[in-house]
Amino acid sequence: MPAESAVTGSTAAAPPSPETETERRQRRARFLRELAEARALRARVQPRRAKAARLRRAMRMRTFRW
Repeated sequence: MPAESAVTGSTAAAPPSPETETERRQRRARFLRELAEARALRARVQPRRAKAARLRRAMRMRTFRW
């Protein structure tokens, strides 16, 4: 029995094909969309905290030196 699971496990553990640049960009774009959606939801749920975070970020951007 253990030999059978090792055989099926080895086929399932085949190395994945390398990710193409297009797939990586699509996955990154999807992640960034979901992140923006999560931030928007958080801003609606916690408006006071979101406003404070927005003000802190604005202050950081004003004091940042190029």
